[in-house]
Order: sequence, then structure tokens, then C-alpha cells
Amino acid sequence: MQIFLAPMEGLVDAYVRDYLTRAGGVDRCVTEFIRVTQGELPARVFHKFAPELLAEGNTPSGVPVAVQLLGSDVASMAHHGAMAASLGAPQVDINFGCPAKTVNRHKGGAVLLREPDLMYRLTAAVRQAVPPHIPVTAKMRLGYEDRSMAIACGEALDAAGVSEIAVHARSKVDGYKPPAYWDEVARVRERVKARVIANGEIWTVDQYWRCREQSGCDDIMIGRGLMARPDLARRIKASQLGEPLVPMSWAEAVALLVEYCQSLEAFIETRYATGRIKQWLNYMRQGFDEAEAAWEACKRIREGRALCETLEASAAQSRGHAAFAGGCG
Repeated sequence: MQIFLAPMEGLVDAYVRDYLTRAGGVDRCVTEFIRVTQGELPARVFHKFAPELLAEGNTPSGVPVAVQLLGSDVASMAHHGAMAASLGAPQVDINFGCPAKTVNRHKGGAVLLREPDLMYRLTAAVRQAVPPHIPVTAKMRLGYEDRSMAIACGEALDAAGVSEIAVHARSKVDGYKPPAYWDEVARVRERVKARVIANGEIWTVDQYWRCREQSGCDDIMIGRGLMARPDLARRIKASQLGEPLVPMSWAEAVALLVEYCQSLEAFIETRYATGRIKQWLNYMRQGFDEAEAAWEACKRIREGRALCETLEASAAQSRGHAAFAGGCG
């Protein structure tokens, strides 16, 4: 069983991949998508989205990182798939799942789920262009307007030669609204030879087990759930082994956020750095009780040092409450 860190556009960058893989339990990552159009992208674009290519395609903790491409031009996708491989990508992934309107309007991401034949041609061309020893994989949703095309799209990718298909258990129109239709992922899994990875609405260990039961998939991909609880993958692995595990504390979560802020400020303006931290903190509101009060204290702060100090004060307060509770026996 493997757990994959999902690509999240504008959020899961190389720093986040580093921190979440260090937290443990994650077996593989996928980059934010690299948009492919006609013309050739320079190597620096690949290195921007996947600096891990300069370290044999791994995060600092040794977790492999797939390079994800998004586009609809068959020749250009094939060319850039080969280029990703030549730059050291251990896996080339194709995005058929992004629901963003601007992406879909330019014929990328989930809108291609309307055209299984084009999905086949794109994927087959990338598979032919990439050396055989490097896996070509894909990420898709269950459909665009509805979920009726899921099997046709899965079969198109399978016929094109992918080794794995990550299936987000909703259509484009479903967006990210609960529920996730894990049982419909099972319908795709039953019709393809490729390994199928279930994705969508896994926020807790209990939801992992329900997803596994309904989808029949041993492997899962988690995005927002890992942003909310950076130790979720590790906790899932512990639950499989029946081992006890002390959950990540709020102080440990704050330490991640502060380190991330300091990393970002080294190369982008502080207002952008604080924006990314608050974006992550917003997800943590679903994973930590303490995050709600921290969010209220931080949401209007624009300066990095003040944000870090406020977060650290929240962590200190949490430690103080824990110590008081521990001494009240």
C-alpha cells in the first residue's frame, strides 16, 4: 500500500513537499502541473516546478517526485514528456483532472474528459516518447458534466499504456463538494489493468478505511487532508499495522508553518509568503482545534515576522494548556 501526495496548484510546492514528506508516511509526490502549449519550454521551467530534478528526482527525505504535464497538443505533450524524462523525472504524469475554468477554457485538465479519444492519443504519444523504464501515469476525475464517462476515460488511459491512474472521486461539476464517490472509482478499477489510486475527501484515518472498502483500492492520493493534518499519512500507516502513534501537536504544526514562511521569504516578497502561510493555516482549521483561534489572530497580518510571532504565541499557549491539564490529576 502506498500513499501519494496530490498536486495542488498554487499550494503544494517543493517546500511543502519537503515538509510533508519529512512528516512521514508519504511514498510519492506529484508536482503542480506544468502547462504545455506549442513551442518548447526551457529547462528552467521544469526546475522551477520540480527543483527535485536537481537531486535525482527526490525530496530531501528521499521521496520520489513525478513531473506533471497539462496540455492538449499531442506533439508538444510528447516532446515535453521526453524532456521531463531527460531532465531526470522518475515518473511523468498527465493532468486530466484540473477543474479550474481558465485551464478548461484553454482545453486543459478536466475538460479533456469529454474526449476519451484525445486522452488516448495524448497519453499514447507521451508513453511512446518517454523511455520505457520511466512510468507514465495520469490523474483524472470521474467525468466532466457528470460521472457517466468514467469508465470510458479510464479505459482510454489504460489502452494508451499508463501504469497508474489516480482517480479523483468526483466530476468536474461536482468540484470539491462532499461526498466523494469512492464506489464509482471501484467501477473504473474493475475495468482497467493499470493500478488505480483513489483520491478525494480523505481527511481522517476513518475516511481512509471507508475509501479503501468502497473503492477496493489499496493505494490512495491525499491533498487537502495532508495540508490539514501533516501527520495523516503516518497515522494511516500506523493504523494498518495496529500500532499506537502520538498525533502531531499544534506546536509541531506551527513549527512547520514558521519554517515554511522563513523559506519563502528568502525568495519572494513577504506579503506573498504570508499569503501562502495563511492558505495552509486555513486548511489546518479542519485538522487542529487550535488553528481556529490562530486563524482569527493571523488572517489580517501581512508581515512575515509578525505572522510567525503570532503563530509561535499560539503554540506556546497550547503547550501551557497541555501542561496545566497534565498537572491537574
